[in-house]
Parts: sequence; C-alpha cells; structure tokens
Amino acid sequence: MTHSLPAPWQRAATGANLLGTDGALGVTIFEEMTTLAMQTGAINLGQGFPDEDGPAEIKAAAQAAIAEGSNQYAPGKGIPQLRRAVSAHQSRFYGLEPDPDTEIIITTGATEAIAASLLAFVGPGDEVLTFEPFYDSYGAIIGLSGAAHVTAPLLAPDFLPDTAALESAFTRRTKVVLLNNPHNPTGAVFPREVLQRVVDLARKHDAIIITDEVYEHLTFGVRHIPVATLPGAADRTITISSAGKTFSFTGWKVGWLSGPEHLVAAVRTVKQFLTYSSGTPFQSAIAAALALPDEFYEGISATLRQKRDILSEGLRAAGLRVFTPDGTYFVNVDTSPLGIRDSVDLARRLPGLVGVAAIPVPVFCHPEGAERTRSLLRFAFCKRNDILEEAATRLATLRDRL
Repeated sequence: MTHSLPAPWQRAATGANLLGTDGALGVTIFEEMTTLAMQTGAINLGQGFPDEDGPAEIKAAAQAAIAEGSNQYAPGKGIPQLRRAVSAHQSRFYGLEPDPDTEIIITTGATEAIAASLLAFVGPGDEVLTFEPFYDSYGAIIGLSGAAHVTAPLLAPDFLPDTAALESAFTRRTKVVLLNNPHNPTGAVFPREVLQRVVDLARKHDAIIITDEVYEHLTFGVRHIPVATLPGAADRTITISSAGKTFSFTGWKVGWLSGPEHLVAAVRTVKQFLTYSSGTPFQSAIAAALALPDEFYEGISATLRQKRDILSEGLRAAGLRVFTPDGTYFVNVDTSPLGIRDSVDLARRLPGLVGVAAIPVPVFCHPEGAERTRSLLRFAFCKRNDILEEAATRLATLRDRL
C-alpha cells in the first residue's frame, strides 16, 4: 500500500529538520550534542536547562501539596488557584486583566500551549509565519498541522527583522503569526516598534498572533513588552509562558496561556484531548511562585546577566565574534573570525577540541536561512558560575587547537 502524502510524523520530522534527504529519521541536534558531550566529558552548553534548582520554598510547596493529597486530575483548564495567580501576574507586571475562568488555561509546559494553539487554528492551505531562526518545536507542529511554514529573517548583529522582508512574508493565506519574544535562539528582545509592526500586519491580514514569552523575566537592561498590551493586539493574541525558565523547574512542565475568550475556548477544545490536565501538585506550587516579591524577579535577571558575561569573556578570548543578547539563556557567536564557515562541523568537533558542547544555529532554519547563519553557534549560559568559568577557560584555548 503506497501513500503519496507524507505521514503526520514525517511532516513533524521535516518541520523540525529531522528527516534526511533519503527519508531516514535523524536524532535532534540536542541529542547528538548531549551524546558527544557525554562521550568526551565535555561541558554541555547545548541544551537550555539550568543545572541548579529554583527556590527552596517552591520545592517545599510542591512537596506539601503531594503530602496533602493533591495527586489526582486537576481540572482540564488548570486549578483555580494557579489560574488566579497567572491573572494576578499579568496584572502586576503588565496591566493585563485576563479572566481566570474564561481567558486562561494551564498547560503541560509552553510546548503543549504552542501545539494546542497551532492545531486549533491552522491546517492544510494555511500559512504560519515565524521569525527565523526558529525554535524547533514550531517547525514540528506547523508540519504536523499540514500548514505551510513561512519565515522572515532576523539579521545579525542585533537580530531584528528586515521590515520589507517581514511585510512580504505576509500573504492572504497567513492564518497565524507565531512570535517568540524574548527570542530563542538569538537572545533578541524586540522593541515596541518591531512588535507594533507585527500587530499592524496581523490586523491587515486578519491573522491570529500566538506569542511565546517564556523568557519574559530573563532580560538584561531592557523591558519585555507583551504583545497583548499593544494597540490592536488584545482581541487576536494568545500569550504563552511557563514556569520552567522563570523558576528553574523545567522538569515540572507547568505552562499557561491567556487571551480573549473565543480564542482560548478553541485552544481548550484541542488541549483537553492532548493531555487533559497534568502536574496537579506542581500547579499549586507555581501559584505560590508567581506571587514571589519583585526582588526575586530582579535577582534572577541580574544573576543570569552575570553568567552571560562570564561565558562571553571566554568566547571573545577564543577569537569568536560575540553577539551580546538582551535576554534568554543563550549567547550566539560568529565563528568566521577564526576562518570557520561551517558551525555544524565545528559543533561536532568542539567537544573533542576543547571539551565544550554548543548548538549550531543553522539547525533552527530552513535551507536558505541555514546558509545565512552558517557560521553561527549558540551557547547556553544557564549553568553554575564555576561551570561557566571552566567552560570560558577551555574555550579561550580554541584558537590554538584548531
């Protein structure tokens, strides 16, 4: 029995750059680099997860919830306590007032929120527009949905979009604009005028905006602007965030989304048949976490900024061109000052050369974008200071080892 159309898993794999030209399924670059790091004993600065837990009081809250018996299904849209906490967080930081009963859903991490939102609104014949480079799960879910994935490039050194290219990327088939701000993998934090341009174009083309803001509190000296606060955005924007990045509990997989009732109801319809609900005791712990004082939020940003600077110093000493990020866990470098044009090749050699693993930026791109970002490498700096200092020392020897 032959199928002319690719199976859904093949569309997902193609969207995430996992399917070879021969149709064979590859492993993710994260898996490949993690394996290499383990084989060589390298410091793994590939995948973006912290190597330290978040605040002890949040852990204690989860342990207390388990002990008290919060171990059965949560309501499909999340426990009321956490939905109220998300609403209070949006109000406290941004002046947004989503209704906890009708305009907020708790999800299994931001990843499920993104998947449920895309699967709710797009299918074959539609287009989803993202910036490029793009987080790999976007490509996978767009592929799974059957929609076409259209990109607008983010250009070094500041990784802001070219206005003309952004405008021309919109068409009459653009159904969803999927934004990531602060942006992974580039570390860009988009200024108001860039975000407003996206909103204006989305309105012009009657597109829904899905905005992934998981790094909202991890910015360095610039303010995060939620898309939903901009003129013309509120009635067409789904805002997504999660606890993993802010509180350093990535394994708990607690995320949320908010937006106008008619859009949230559509997403909830899909979400309830993906996981229904998850992580009941973790939900109540994150409700407590969201109420932590301003000093906590200021502290995580200041701590991460210091980590960024420790690693960046080592990368500069290696002779690499460092693009200093305004947010996220990640710093990108250009390898071409060392005469290296192929960052994928260097990423495969780096663990053996200097004992550090990183992720090549071209894997976050379609072929044309991969060519444009050929010499770029991404390093994660969400690790302990002593680990980063050791990585910086090792990286400083790179030039001599090539």
